[in-house]
Amino acid sequence: MSRISIKTKNDMPPELAPLWDKMTTYGAFENQAGVMAHRPPIFKHVWSLLVDLADEAVVSKRHLELALVTVSLLNKCTYCVSHHAPKLAIQGVSEQGAERLLDYKDHPELDAVDRLVVEYAIAVTNNWNKTRDEIFARLREHFSEAQIVELTWRIALCGAFNRFNDILQFDIEQGVAVREAAE
Repeated sequence: MSRISIKTKNDMPPELAPLWDKMTTYGAFENQAGVMAHRPPIFKHVWSLLVDLADEAVVSKRHLELALVTVSLLNKCTYCVSHHAPKLAIQGVSEQGAERLLDYKDHPELDAVDRLVVEYAIAVTNNWNKTRDEIFARLREHFSEAQIVELTWRIALCGAFNRFNDILQFDIEQGVAVREAAE
């Protein structure tokens, strides 16, 4: 049960209602958004950023979801795994494949670039201060600088979301299948 009450669209200032509507097209994140809504600037800026990045995507949905599920598995965030594993399935990685992303080196559902994205998500999450230039040379073979910046930002932001979601313990929205992230 959530440690913070969950607001709805009706609780929002009228000028943020259109953003709420746009947020719902991103996925079933009403509980997370409803907790953020206690501070309208947080709701406004976070969700504006997310919907803008989705609208202007420079990173493929497959690579984005690989990164987000990887980070969420590392941080054991059931909320995020439950929301993003189905999005990854749409991109061709099975539920079982999503569960074993951290074992990426010989993952049968991943190609070399997919494995690089997972490796990078692990580096940004666990080894950001020890990451060598070599991984950036490999990233540059497949991604532009804009893509590397967006991928890095989304990985880091996902880690923040993992902590926000888990410390405040809001429930997974009705209709979203729970996928445990803990090992």
